[in-house]
Amino acid sequence: MHRIEDEAGETWDVVLGRESWGAFFALFIPRKGDVDRARKSLLEARDQGEALRALIAMDRDELLELLRNSVAKEK
Repeated sequence: MHRIEDEAGETWDVVLGRESWGAFFALFIPRKGDVDRARKSLLEARDQGEALRALIAMDRDELLELLRNSVAKEK
């Protein structure tokens, strides 16, 4: 979906995720290193299509803001 490089030079893949209770998230998965360091940030969306369109439309600065405000993804 997206691939971004953060301020520290780390590269992240950004994909759409969904929790079992229906919320949609931007998932940040490190390209190198431990996938257990994956992060997530809530997307305000009513359905999967809306969440996907919103994520696709985001530019690098918007994605970096989501990454800065993200939390660790539970296993």
